[in-house]
Amino acid sequence: MKLQTQIALKPEAHQMDYTSKVLLMGSCFTENIGGKLDYFKFQNLQNPFGIVFHPMAIEVLVSRALEDRAYTEKDVFFYNEQWHCFEVHSVLSTSTKEDFLQKLNNSLAQLRAALLGASHLIFTYGTAWVYRHQKTNAPVANCHKLPQQEFKKELLSVATLAESIQNTVQRIQAVKPSAVIIGTVSPVRHLRDGFVENTQSKAHLIAGLHKAMAASKGLYYFPSYELMMDELRDYRFYAEDMLHPNTTAISIIWERFKEVWVASATDALQKEIDTVQRGLQHRPFHPESETHRAFQKTLQQKISALQRELPHIAF
Repeated sequence: MKLQTQIALKPEAHQMDYTSKVLLMGSCFTENIGGKLDYFKFQNLQNPFGIVFHPMAIEVLVSRALEDRAYTEKDVFFYNEQWHCFEVHSVLSTSTKEDFLQKLNNSLAQLRAALLGASHLIFTYGTAWVYRHQKTNAPVANCHKLPQQEFKKELLSVATLAESIQNTVQRIQAVKPSAVIIGTVSPVRHLRDGFVENTQSKAHLIAGLHKAMAASKGLYYFPSYELMMDELRDYRFYAEDMLHPNTTAISIIWERFKEVWVASATDALQKEIDTVQRGLQHRPFHPESETHRAFQKTLQQKISALQRELPHIAF
């Protein structure tokens, strides 16, 4: 039975089209939805500071960007031959402080521009567990493999999670009242926390997000977690690690997302883009043949036609 997902179609004004600009932040499931937006050439920015897992980490980055508070030397530290920052993922870390600060502030400018310009924002929350740095008592986005004794692990309460999500929404709406904000909980289980602890975490996130929705206009819920746990509960929908959704599951969840949040007027363009993408992935047996040259010429004509209609796209 198909899950009834609280996804009754929103007014056309709330749906994405090819003029929309989408910002996606959060756990690794962000990359799954973002990957589909990329594939179909919707304008989007994904995790400019790398993957962040909990609401307070997203709140910190959104607040810093909107306040335009540049990163300085006091925000970074050197460990294991790399410069790091507790607010961001280690994918940004570098071996020189100057390069790292420049990278941080370039990403900050990118995030600020996206927040001010986005029509849609998608936040994917992965966990309610946080690690507080003992020296500052601040929850970190990433521990960067520092010794465990430097941190205190904590399960955020439903009220604390709701407050953090509300703070994020309010800050965005103060500068972009028309923004559509979509919250979802990642279906990827964090089993390193433990089976019971993961269930606690997801329950707190879902309850906190719904509590924030009740207090915030313009915040909507998309049930990625419920789709994976209920409609796609069979292990044939999981990758080899038995934790992450596989390509089939991602495609099904994308179709559910698209039913609600992507305007049906984009369907024809999506089909044309899909045809081009498949053509670009084609590997010919005889690349020098006349048949393949004709195929490439036709493909280039399709690309040119799409780019005349959608100047922002590139293949």
